[in-house]
Formats: sequence, C-alpha cells, structure tokens
Amino acid sequence: MPAPKELDPSASLAALYGAKLRKLRIRAGLTQRQLGDKVPIAHSRIAQFELGNDTPPEDVNVKLDGLLNADGDLVDLWGHIKRTPYPDWAQKFMAYEARASAMHKYMAHSVPGLLQTEAYARELLRLGLPWCTGAEVEEKVAARMERQALLQRKQPPLLWVVLDEAVIRRPVGGGPVMREQLARVAEAALTPRIEIQVLPFGAGGHSAMGGSLTVLSFENGPDVAYLEAGHSGELVEDRAMVAQHSYRYDLVHAQGLSPEASTALIRKAMKEFAS
Repeated sequence: MPAPKELDPSASLAALYGAKLRKLRIRAGLTQRQLGDKVPIAHSRIAQFELGNDTPPEDVNVKLDGLLNADGDLVDLWGHIKRTPYPDWAQKFMAYEARASAMHKYMAHSVPGLLQTEAYARELLRLGLPWCTGAEVEEKVAARMERQALLQRKQPPLLWVVLDEAVIRRPVGGGPVMREQLARVAEAALTPRIEIQVLPFGAGGHSAMGGSLTVLSFENGPDVAYLEAGHSGELVEDRAMVAQHSYRYDLVHAQGLSPEASTALIRKAMKEFAS
C-alpha cells in the first residue's frame, strides 16, 4: 500500500481541516473506507476531504465530528471555511486578477464571472453546488457581482474573451435568463477595452479542449495562467508553462470568429431563445 500523501496544514483552511480530519481518523483506528461506511459516504470523499481538495457538506461534517469525538473542532473549522465565499484555490487567482492590466480568457462552458448577470450566476452556482443552501448560493452570487467592479474602474483592464459556441447555445436557466445574459455579453462587446469572440462548432478540434483557460498580464511582472474545470482550478506561475498556455490561447483566438461576426451570432442566439 502506498504511503499516504503528506499534508501541509498551513496551505489553506481546507488543508488544515484535512490534516485535522486525518489525525482524528487515525487516532480512532479507522481506515478511510471504515469512516466512510459509518457516515455513510464513499471513502473517496473522505480522501478528498483529507487532502483539502473538497469540504464536506454541513450534515456530513457534523457526523464526522461526532464519530471522531472531535468535541466541536471540525464544526468550528468548517465554519471558518464556509465564511469565505471563494475556495482557497480561487483566492490567489483573484488577487492576481485584481492587479492585471490585461485578461485573455477562453471559456469552455460558461460566460466568465466578470460578465455574468445575477440570474445566470445564480443558476450556475445552484447547479454546480447542489449541497449549498439557498442563502449560501446568494452569498456567492453577491461576491461574484462585487468582483465585476474591476471593469468599472477608471482604467479597467483589457478583457478579451473567446467563448466556445456551447456557451451561447446551452440554455442555462431557461430562455429568459439566457436572453438577459447574452444581451449583457453583446452590450459588453461594445464597451472599450472589452473584446468578445465566439469559437464556432465549425472550427472543430482546438488546443484548449481540456477546459477554460485564462492568461493574466501585468504592467510590472510576468504573466500567469489559470486553468479551470468545474469547481477546481490551477494557478500556473512557472514562466515556461505560462508561455505554453499563452500559445494555446493564441491558437484558439486565431480560430474564433471576428468580434463583429461573434456579436452577430450572439444576437442570433438571443432571438432563438425568444422562440
């Protein structure tokens, strides 16, 4: 059996929670599978909790606290984690985003958060975080809307977005929600320092098919890249790797429709959602 992966409790609150959970489980003489059976949840979920890659729902956390005789320690840690509207893996990226002078994004599945309407964001979060309560979803929606202030600054960053055609075709939230969202995107395309392209289905395969990709540039300092898939993300700071991801973005950008043709396609999709 391979040795368990070493944990760094200082990496994040989620990592601290995971290290505490592993310590309590081992003290109780339980394997991950045995603990999972007692909850009951899959033992793979226990592994993800211990690695800091996931945080349990509140009811599961309460059961874990009781099963492991944690005396409320897990409940207290969980509360600190949940008071932060963004997961640890996203916070460092957003700190970079706030300083960026240019953002180049390829979006595989959804409109970028900086251009989302409240209704669209709410539906994405509700679907993607089915374990969250309505109040928790609303907290995350509010935090996402606050981030959009970046584009209202006196000197906003350049935002260049390439949307996969699936983004404008998939009816997230139904027709009215999509019409409002696409109207928001079309309006943004008319704003200085915002460029919108659509990568059409007809372009076929492309270099960024693994998920969404963002490259951030700064007036002083090297570029960074951010890879996102579902509710996980990876910040890339190594210069050689960032250059490779920037090249991938450039290839996708070259395959996209012109901004003018993209806006026309977006407005056509709006009309289709009205039928």
